[in-house]
Amino acid sequence: MKNKLLIFVLLSFILTSCVGVGSKGLFGTGVSIALDPRTVGTQIDDSIMEKSITAKILSKDKKYLLAVSTKVIDGRIFLTGKVDNPEEKLMITKLAWESKGARSVRNDIKIKEEFNFTQSAKDLLITSQLRTALIVNKNIKATNYQIDTYKKKVYIYGIALTSEENDLVISEAKEILDVEDVIASIILVEDLRIQRE
Repeated sequence: MKNKLLIFVLLSFILTSCVGVGSKGLFGTGVSIALDPRTVGTQIDDSIMEKSITAKILSKDKKYLLAVSTKVIDGRIFLTGKVDNPEEKLMITKLAWESKGARSVRNDIKIKEEFNFTQSAKDLLITSQLRTALIVNKNIKATNYQIDTYKKKVYIYGIALTSEENDLVISEAKEILDVEDVIASIILVEDLRIQRE
């Protein structure tokens, strides 16, 4: 049984690394610049803000390097990860709000609990299954989305070209086995401040 679980986790890890979580280019990982409906200027502003927030967080303590993730879309800041206590979560939220150009901050950071290998393996499987489902669905621009799963709750961040695409992404997430909740922070192209012409 343990061997099967280990093989399962390794396959999930390989699948996740094969399909890719985002693109890596001039501005780092995240939404593909080629398909991104934001203007290049907005993408650069968001990338600079993202790196600035990350630098501020790391200046407080290097332990946040792997523990906290930051994503900025059109000046909206999304935070995920795990910290040791509520005070750290509050401090990180405050740092995000202090960033120049911040329009909103959504903090989905969780307070750490004892590590559970089985739960982490299930979360990884959910993420890789959803990523694959988004790639296979031709009506979804999969590169426009970032997925995080924590305790069977799926967090989706990205830009939808239409409200139908938004609904499709959420629907795909809800169809994954074991998913308990879907928290979507998806912005429609029409709601962006400045769009690519």
